Amino acid sequence: MPKPTPTRYRTTNWSAYNAALRKRGEMLIWFDNDMTWLAPHDGRAGRPPVFSDAAIQFCLSIKVLFRLPLRQTAGMVAALLQQAGLDWPVPDASTLCRRQKTLAVQIPYRRADGPLNLLVDSTGIKFLGDGEWQARKHGVQGRRQWRKVHIAMDPATSDVRAVEFTPSRDGDSPVLPELLDQVPQDEPIGTVTADGAYDTRRCHTAVLEREAVPIIPIRKNGRPWKDDGPAARVRNETLRATRHYGRAFWKRWTGYHIRSRIESKMRCFKAFGERIAARDPDRQTAEVQIRIALMNRFNALGTAEIVRVA
Repeated sequence: MPKPTPTRYRTTNWSAYNAALRKRGEMLIWFDNDMTWLAPHDGRAGRPPVFSDAAIQFCLSIKVLFRLPLRQTAGMVAALLQQAGLDWPVPDASTLCRRQKTLAVQIPYRRADGPLNLLVDSTGIKFLGDGEWQARKHGVQGRRQWRKVHIAMDPATSDVRAVEFTPSRDGDSPVLPELLDQVPQDEPIGTVTADGAYDTRRCHTAVLEREAVPIIPIRKNGRPWKDDGPAARVRNETLRATRHYGRAFWKRWTGYHIRSRIESKMRCFKAFGERIAARDPDRQTAEVQIRIALMNRFNALGTAEIVRVA
């Protein structure tokens, strides 16, 4: 039996996408001469901070982007300010480390027309322990610790709209309501697409409370729920459709396969490194959020438009 012809795709905006990829390497896109570098006085008692949150986030973005230690980050920022002809002070390594713990990272994003369709997934990222090669060749020498990153992505703009950072022992489904709470209440949500790990009452209830449609496949050997509310009725309708038409038809009919895009987004997230450098949970959260801010900034410069040709 001959093998089926593989599907072919074509990028329709290659020239613009190629220019966007080149622009991602320009240092000027991360630097704004009009940014508020020094912190304004807020009138509160105590010693005011010297640097603004925007300045700290800029320095930490350079750290994450080029995978630099804190002291090398301060040196690179000083060189950038010198090249720009700005006589601004540079935060030292101690200041960056201290401010990272309480930094409120600003994550830019774009809003598309119409209701928001979210893709939800999670991944693990290591922060302590031997690498894969070391563990395979010599065995695990000490503790290996990792945490989980949960994100919700808008497929229309490829921007990450919500992110949560939790310990490795936490499951996927309990975090979904917190992800939905990060979306403004005045922004309508059309659909929420996730894998079978989110097939729980809590997830279905949280999605329906935002007046959205859950596109969540039923777990294997799933049984009908007791009809005690809208979440159970919607979930049981999905179960009946899956049993009657088949799981493959249900996925094509609901557009579930678009969830593969968030798998690609996870690969982009780990392109900044397979592990995070910070050890404190609060600093780790800031580092993860800065990665997301950089990814959304890259998307704003331009993304590929791919169409199926065969």
